[in-house]
Amino acid sequence: MMHCASSLQQPLRRIRARSRLDCGGVKRGLMHCAFIQLLHPERRGGWRSCLLYPSPHRLSELTERPPEPPPLTNMASAASSLASAIASKTKTKKKHFVSQKVKLFRASDPLLSVLMWGVNHSINELSHIQIPVMLMPDDFKANSKIKVDNHLFNKENMPSHFKFKEYCPLVFRNLRERFAIDDQEYQNSLTRSAPIPSDAQGRSGARFHTSYNKKYVIKIITSEDVAEMHNILKKYHQYIVECHGNTLLPQFLGMYRLTVDGDETYMIVTRNVFSHRLPVHKKYDLKGSTVAREASDKEKQPRPPDDGAPPKSRMSQKLQTIRIATRFYCAIRHTKELPTYKDNDFINDGQKIYVDEESKKVFLEKLKNDVEFLAQLKLMDYSLLVGLHDVEQGEQEQPEEESEDNDAGEEEGTESDGGVTGTPPDSPSNTLDSNKPLGPGEFDPNVDVYAIRSHENAPKKEVYFMAIIDILTPYDAKKKAAHAAKTVKHGAGAEISTVNPEQYSKRFYDFITTILS
Repeated sequence: MMHCASSLQQPLRRIRARSRLDCGGVKRGLMHCAFIQLLHPERRGGWRSCLLYPSPHRLSELTERPPEPPPLTNMASAASSLASAIASKTKTKKKHFVSQKVKLFRASDPLLSVLMWGVNHSINELSHIQIPVMLMPDDFKANSKIKVDNHLFNKENMPSHFKFKEYCPLVFRNLRERFAIDDQEYQNSLTRSAPIPSDAQGRSGARFHTSYNKKYVIKIITSEDVAEMHNILKKYHQYIVECHGNTLLPQFLGMYRLTVDGDETYMIVTRNVFSHRLPVHKKYDLKGSTVAREASDKEKQPRPPDDGAPPKSRMSQKLQTIRIATRFYCAIRHTKELPTYKDNDFINDGQKIYVDEESKKVFLEKLKNDVEFLAQLKLMDYSLLVGLHDVEQGEQEQPEEESEDNDAGEEEGTESDGGVTGTPPDSPSNTLDSNKPLGPGEFDPNVDVYAIRSHENAPKKEVYFMAIIDILTPYDAKKKAAHAAKTVKHGAGAEISTVNPEQYSKRFYDFITTILS
């Protein structure tokens, strides 16, 4: 590792490292990287530290030097040294070295391959940085970047040119720690196997993926969401510290920008509200409003693929084709089975959340604190996502799901044992999570942090998953205009969803209290 200190006055200076990748003894091409480690734009000089990492294989060649041979005094000692050297080489050749099998960040979407590579690189970089005693104001404005050009390794799955940027890496590492999420486990979850496309869609058609083990959700967001996240991040972090991570708010774990072929994509990673092992049989999105709050027939039917704008290049065309195919596949396979119902559907179904008094008290206390915090931040239009797991139905489905999981595991094992012996840059470790056996309807509260069991006298045995989602909508001029237009259309007394944050939080809390039984 080479440490470079910079006292330049420019806010940005790129250090380019040109290293030749040596994978299994085969020269695989050149990689030009500009490493920008924890850039603080407001700090004079621009840099706190810059870490330059050559390839691990080249590093050993650069640092290790053969020892100087001892001086030879006569022919006898020379012959003895030569004989010992030959014997040493002979012994080395007899040793059997097993090449390490590695993951190649295989994903159907090249964008996901870049995400896997970038998250793996980021976590590896953070492991070399000492955890600070406390976060500084500059940490909430920092970012780390890497640019890769002429990257020929694993080019079947990854583009040759891409950029990866992580926002506020030290802050999100601290948040992961406070949410009791180990960095190594987070890294493995997002990089060991490709994220899975989800049929769920957020506001304005935002797309989701889940990690292969279904513990984390990857949401594609807008640049406006990134800006709002920066606006609230400091207060959000302070709130998480004060409540010791005991909240119904989204658990933000990382925020990234991926640039492929000139197109920028923003992603944010959160903990999955639903369980990684207990399937959800029905789900609701509740806001406490009754105006136009029911699932339409269109929302219950597969959505036709949207071609979008014409692609700019071959890579853009490939990405767009994959996205359309994935969206269409998810719509056909899943949308009819599990639509997202809304407030009026919940009321018309006569649905209730049956929890015991202690669980109800704890849940409402967290909910009250959370909505008051969101009102202070002038945020609104959030929802309570509710997932229902029917224990009896899940027990009947379990044998079939286990069979499918075993088949998938065999396929994955076959693919990973394909004889790949090269070591790509920043390969993830191959450690597996150890899961203790759980019975029907049982869950680990340290993993499924949003789960609550139904009480003993409930009509049927269920497990509920409930959390607040979509909290990045400020009550700005656009929302104020929408409030005025809806008031004129539906009347002043109508329970429209677009209201000021204080009124929204009170109505939201009051509605949720009525559905708990």
